[in-house]
Amino acid sequence: MIELKVNIAETKASQYPIYINSNPISELKKELDKKTENKKKLVIFSEKVYKLYKKELNFNQSEIFVLKDGENQKNIKNYAKIINKAISLRLSRKDIIIAIGGGVVGDMAGFVASTYMRGIEFLQVPTTLLACVDSSVGGKTAIDMPHGKNFVGTFYQPKAVYINLNFLKTLDEKQYKSGFGEVIKYAFIEKSCNHQEYFNLLDILKNNISSYKSRDLEFLENIIKICLELKSSVVNQDEKEKGLRKILNLGHTFGHALEEETKYRRFTHGHAVIYGLMYIFNYALEHNLCDKKYYDEAFTLLNVYEYEPDKLLFINPKHVINYMKTDKKSSNDIITFIVPTKIGEVVEIQEKNISENYSINYQK
Repeated sequence: MIELKVNIAETKASQYPIYINSNPISELKKELDKKTENKKKLVIFSEKVYKLYKKELNFNQSEIFVLKDGENQKNIKNYAKIINKAISLRLSRKDIIIAIGGGVVGDMAGFVASTYMRGIEFLQVPTTLLACVDSSVGGKTAIDMPHGKNFVGTFYQPKAVYINLNFLKTLDEKQYKSGFGEVIKYAFIEKSCNHQEYFNLLDILKNNISSYKSRDLEFLENIIKICLELKSSVVNQDEKEKGLRKILNLGHTFGHALEEETKYRRFTHGHAVIYGLMYIFNYALEHNLCDKKYYDEAFTLLNVYEYEPDKLLFINPKHVINYMKTDKKSSNDIITFIVPTKIGEVVEIQEKNISENYSINYQK
């Protein structure tokens, strides 16, 4: 078992472990029972995970809330339902919430935990690759509103994160590829994370295509560990996204806008981030912020991992730009981009005049 630590400099209260292993799922249940001993609990499952693992994760039916899958479930109506469930269970501040699912479940459960009775403990049990490498760690919680993704939320750290690699065996191909959208993002920001160790994630990804395709658990364990070491390093330095943490948004400004324009129905989050990376590398090349060699290297990696530019049919460029202008990081119609410059390095750029003739296609 691998154990990592999040140790946020701003507050001693925000220290917690991340456990990574491939023990049987039934063993995970025992670990969770031990962690929540003498506490009442509310367990929030994603629908798909509940159907697959309800026998191994045999919590009392009365403790369970099953959230349907999809970003559109991260809404205020479901938030109210879960709050009412917590009230019906008579949870107190001494009790706990457990999130078992992908990013949607983690975001929702964390937001409920941070607001119910002004805050109770919660555990993250991520079951998608994307949640394992990114959203389960760092304390961002939120629900979506009609005019934007993650518009209502908090920074609220979990008590612990339990990553079991066996969940990844039943992950469908679409969600598996979505997770690698975030993994590849980390390769492009690694040096800017200011971590004490340089992993050279870009080369690791280049040299392990067969392990990626076969879902080799040893490879995935190493990838998850590296991504979480990098994220923990950033969060430890800047929990509330006042500065350094903004680099984690590489590819997300355009990606979120694409998700919103398509009502979260056409792209997974990770795939939207990939298109965001394609967009921002084109922006960087056009504005002489990165050289052609690095640009080519980035697109070669995306091509090897079988991410090809979508023609973005029926996407209105003006709408996408307007969504980018309403992004949480933007103000007064000035869009904040995280832009790649050199291998593993990014800078923050403010941009007011965005062309509607943007491209996500490779430029020869």
